[in-house]
Amino acid sequence: MRAALSVVIPTLNAGGALAVSLPPLMEGLQAGVIRELIISDAGSNDETVQIAEEVGATVVTGAPSRGGQLRRGAAAAAGDWVLFLHADTELPAGWADAVLDHIEAHPEAAAYFRLKFLETGLGARWVAGWANLRAKWFDLPYGDQALLLPRALYDLVGGFADQPLMEDVAMARALKGKLRAIPLSVRTSGAKYVQEGWLRRGRRNLWCLLRYLCGADPHALAQSYRRSGRRS
Repeated sequence: MRAALSVVIPTLNAGGALAVSLPPLMEGLQAGVIRELIISDAGSNDETVQIAEEVGATVVTGAPSRGGQLRRGAAAAAGDWVLFLHADTELPAGWADAVLDHIEAHPEAAAYFRLKFLETGLGARWVAGWANLRAKWFDLPYGDQALLLPRALYDLVGGFADQPLMEDVAMARALKGKLRAIPLSVRTSGAKYVQEGWLRRGRRNLWCLLRYLCGADPHALAQSYRRSGRRS
């Protein structure tokens, strides 16, 4: 039995990053797992849309906002399952079989992958380790861990909130108790951590998470986050 899986990737000037996320999708195509690829773009002025069209993806466009982009991508998806994937996240070898195993064993549950970084070193291992513990202990995987949902469950929880930051945390909280870990690790880019410093950016991300969980407005958080990033 093969799943009707829609893959949704939000993009903004992600032409270079797509070189990371697109090649591993061939495994899913060859296995008959992927029904469609949807690129939800936020006004790229690089080669992102051209690349998407060349690989046969459906392109939807709209205002910049990670949550809004994911929401628009999901609205265009026709699959019974949706995999939300960041443009700079690389699925591991064997991911298609792991997804099929999850669908067969847990047809009503969402899933996420463990996290690694493309970069190596102590900082990368420390941040990835914390992310994996956070997902395991608190049911709080982030979007760069790739999120797999049955369409019925996605609709039941109301889909992604149209917000510029913490949309993945909002979704994880809505899915609490219905999330399972896939025993494989995706790899994602740690370029921003390298630029700012692994501990510094990790501390800033944690502070942002705590503020959000305490009720801070995600739009105000996004503005503050961008300002603090420019000072780095």
